[in-house]
Amino acid sequence: MSFGEPNNPYNAGPPQNQPGQPGYGYPSQAPQGVPPQGYPQQPGYGYPQAPQGVPPQGYGYPQQPGYPQQPGYPGGPGPRVASMGRRFGARMIDGVIIGIVYAILVVAGVAGSADSISDCDPSSAAYQSCVNDASGDFAASFGAVLGVLWVLTLLYEWLLIALVGATLGKLAVGLRVVKADTGQKPGLGSSFIRWIIPIVGSFACGIGQLLVYLSPFWDKSGRQQGWHDKAAGTMVVQN
Repeated sequence: MSFGEPNNPYNAGPPQNQPGQPGYGYPSQAPQGVPPQGYPQQPGYGYPQAPQGVPPQGYGYPQQPGYPQQPGYPGGPGPRVASMGRRFGARMIDGVIIGIVYAILVVAGVAGSADSISDCDPSSAAYQSCVNDASGDFAASFGAVLGVLWVLTLLYEWLLIALVGATLGKLAVGLRVVKADTGQKPGLGSSFIRWIIPIVGSFACGIGQLLVYLSPFWDKSGRQQGWHDKAAGTMVVQN
């Protein structure tokens, strides 16, 4: 049977491509700017491209988390919470500084009272009265020394924390006190609250003050805030 016979139903000959109909073989070249119609596009090899503004997720080590995000520290990790060892060291340095000032004042007061007692004549009938007066002067001088020491402690702790953010002891070990929600210096109000709470605790034979300074050990917030820090809204951080 041949394709040339007139009655042959297959006389149409080999199939021809009709206009608008897809042909066999490779698809025809698509017009410029129009993607070719054919096999579905396979994703390319290599690393996937992330959309603009989105950080790529690729191979390698995952990003390590930084410090816990704290309120008031937008766009970056939170501060490094001060260790209790450094805080203890800062407190010891401050204690030594205040102790030296206290010793100087006491020695000056005692020396003045001793001179007053030495001026009393033991053979005089007024000797006992002279000694009593000298003892009264010593008590007054000692009270004045305590008052001056209290004022100096107030100014030392309160003003330095408020205006600088650290006492000399904290500066020596690289610590500072900041507002827990902003990271700024505490200011006069918060610094005074932070100072007065341990002082009030000291009236109970010093036990309350000791508990205040130990209270960061029991803080479960991760900031190691003492009771005085929580009341003042502050925290101690490392530089």
